[in-house]
Amino acid sequence: MAANYWDSTQAIYWTFTKAELAELRNQIQENNQQIHTKFPLPDRRLMNIYMQQNLIKLGRRLTARQQALATAQIYIKRFYLRVEMRRTNPFLIMATAVYLACKMEEAPSHIRLVLNEAARQFPEMGVSDMSRIGECEFALISTLSSRLIVHHPYRSLNELAPLFGLSNEEQTFAHNVINDSYNTDLSLLYPPHVIAITAIFLALVIRPAGQPSGLQNYASSSSHASSPLPSPGAHQISPPSGGGPSGAAVSAASAQQALSGGMAGFKAAGPKLGKLVDWLAESKVDMAAIVDATQELVSLYELWEQQYNERTCKEAITKFMAGMKP
Repeated sequence: MAANYWDSTQAIYWTFTKAELAELRNQIQENNQQIHTKFPLPDRRLMNIYMQQNLIKLGRRLTARQQALATAQIYIKRFYLRVEMRRTNPFLIMATAVYLACKMEEAPSHIRLVLNEAARQFPEMGVSDMSRIGECEFALISTLSSRLIVHHPYRSLNELAPLFGLSNEEQTFAHNVINDSYNTDLSLLYPPHVIAITAIFLALVIRPAGQPSGLQNYASSSSHASSPLPSPGAHQISPPSGGGPSGAAVSAASAQQALSGGMAGFKAAGPKLGKLVDWLAESKVDMAAIVDATQELVSLYELWEQQYNERTCKEAITKFMAGMKP
């Protein structure tokens, strides 16, 4: 992996402004207006949640590591910046992204194992030939222009956690927030350290007190991004009503209140927050980016809690897959 994020292909080719992202997506929509109208999809973040949940389930079958699954989700997000989703088989894309990401993260799974487990996880995939994953892998690499190295916020979090004296619980909470951030556009907008600092901020402001509350991370309960995925249902934290074991929500009101209180007010909230505020004041970190990332996550959790429905997302995918068959 390139040691310097700022010299990496991620920083040079895969980091955008919001206006640039909107332009890319508008161009895809204009070029595929007919099928956009014929096959409407839920909010992009809801589709991301659906894909992440299924990647997690596939990852458990393959004993994949969390960072590999995060890399797979980045590949999918980048791929659909260049290709219209409704013209693809998203289940095949998910399986192939995991296969490729495991190789890139130096924890490869055999292509036959990936195909067998993906076929069990995604009966709708309709693929029984290993060559299809090989062909899709080539298409994925080509579409991403072979720029496959991904820098994640996990490393920054692990480096900053001792500086701010995060407890194991707070560090796990921050890991959970990073996992959830892959359901937003944050990885396409900001450097990894911005997302890591945002996760630390949320872990300290909305930190669990006594009984954990607010955030359930279904993606990984591990305190290290490189550890294997836990068994389903481990370390669940207050799922929203109807969310089930894979739901997640954070108190949006608490986060908004924390943001509106201003940085000065945080210093009185405890030594850890005070240290974070002082550190941010002395650093060159883009505070506007931290605030925007926090608001993006708050918005995600609100949407997740109020609107996410797995069945709706699955039906939308199977509908356009059936409609696009020759």
